Amino acid sequence: MTENDVYAIALQNALDEIRNACPDIQHAFIFKDTGEIIAGDAETPQKVIVRVLDAFNGIFSRAKAIGGIEAVTLKCGGGTVALHSFGEHHLVMVTSANADLNYINTLTRVLIPTVLKLLEKISPTPLKNISAPSPPKTPKPITIPTPTPIEEKETIEEPIEEPTLQKPVEEELKTEMPSFEAPATQLIVENIGGLLVPSDTVRIDNETLTQWENLFEGKKIEYVEIETFDGKTTKCKVKPIKDSKYFGKGIVQIPEKMQLTLEIKRGELVRVKPIIE
Repeated sequence: MTENDVYAIALQNALDEIRNACPDIQHAFIFKDTGEIIAGDAETPQKVIVRVLDAFNGIFSRAKAIGGIEAVTLKCGGGTVALHSFGEHHLVMVTSANADLNYINTLTRVLIPTVLKLLEKISPTPLKNISAPSPPKTPKPITIPTPTPIEEKETIEEPIEEPTLQKPVEEELKTEMPSFEAPATQLIVENIGGLLVPSDTVRIDNETLTQWENLFEGKKIEYVEIETFDGKTTKCKVKPIKDSKYFGKGIVQIPEKMQLTLEIKRGELVRVKPIIE
């Protein structure tokens, strides 16, 4: 399986999961800066995709003067057309008029960047054509010369040097391995309260915790750092969310006292990343 196949399958699965979680998404596809379609639904005709790409190309060319764009939303009576840019990858979605755009946008901004960053760790040279290896050259015949007689000489025994102990290769690799920091995930703030709820602990979806633990080779995530878009940060304990209605919705439950300290409130976005001690 080539790297192109790995990227295409992973992004297609992510796109399918988003559509399963949001039935109001009527059409969706992902393309690159080059115009190459990476993933999409079979219901969207190719000519429609081409017309959409032509329309957004004009927007991209005008947006270069202001440093590019991250998202574009076009609303009309029949629904909404939304574009989300993630580096060289771009996601286009067509939703119905009754779609919950806040939920769809939040889920998209969390899932797609997470998949792309995981793919970068697995395969650091994504979506590049791999040239076929050149056929092996025919080896030239080897001519074995006729051996000439060797005069016998008195052999002098030389002292055998004791082998020097070298540092194990595995230990050298460990010392040269760079430290890895997991990317921050954007989550929506949700209230959590009660007499038995500690004020220094937040709760996050177990799916997100599992993804982080896989990045750190199964290490248990006990602490996270929360950063607001105003630059305020705090370190706190983390546990899985108990209420099943929040599973897979990109939620972080934060006690009200901590919300006051960070000057945030329910419904706002924060950046959350794991801390390994």
